[in-house]
Amino acid sequence: MNPFPDTTSEINGKPILETKGICKAFGHVQALDRVDMQFFPGEVLALVGDNGAGKSTLVKILSGVYEADAGEVYIDGERVDIRDPLDAQRYGIATVYQDLALVETRDVATNVYLGQEPKWMGFFVNYGKMQADAIAVLSALNIDIPSVKVYARDLSGGQRQAVAVARALARGKSIFLLDEPTAALGIEQSATLNDLIMDLKAQRKTILVITHNLEHVFQIADRLVVLRRGKRVGGRKKEDTSREEIIGLITGAIRGDAN
Repeated sequence: MNPFPDTTSEINGKPILETKGICKAFGHVQALDRVDMQFFPGEVLALVGDNGAGKSTLVKILSGVYEADAGEVYIDGERVDIRDPLDAQRYGIATVYQDLALVETRDVATNVYLGQEPKWMGFFVNYGKMQADAIAVLSALNIDIPSVKVYARDLSGGQRQAVAVARALARGKSIFLLDEPTAALGIEQSATLNDLIMDLKAQRKTILVITHNLEHVFQIADRLVVLRRGKRVGGRKKEDTSREEIIGLITGAIRGDAN
């Protein structure tokens, strides 16, 4: 009997997003090997593993950057095909990468509604509405930005993360994939990001966080999934595990679960 059973029971009802048997290879390198995962509304799921474990590859498949070689993806129980980023967006998936994809020379309001600016007379950008709507979105997330007229280049790292997340929320996304969100943040900015993640959780959004920072994981996550060499080797509720066990799964010192 496995002394470390998988404890990823359905804590929030039916999964909003599910992967079954996802595989992806790059030449002779098997980046993902039959990876099964479930994502539930109103939870923070941490995806952890060493470099080359397959974490970013999985996120890029879910966000439409890569297509899986095999396997299935389900949204609300229905199988879907995610062939490009537009497909991912249509299914409510938003990805916030480390570079954030903000336009440095545009203000906060424009970055929140970039490409979806409200118009009047069907042609002119309605700046007043755009700024008011941006303020409303930022307020809903308790984001403290001095003004929506500030240029992105003048924001702190934590504020830039917040604007990127607000943009996804403004577009009606329900599933947030955060790739190493604290990598470039200090202690205070990381705490602000944690508050932002908790606000998303309170709104019943689904949040996947990819990180190497186990201290951050144990602050925010409800569940943890460990990948090692492209395979899922363990899934745990936070209260049922420890840093030592997770490190053991990452390094292979503890034998993982069957995938």
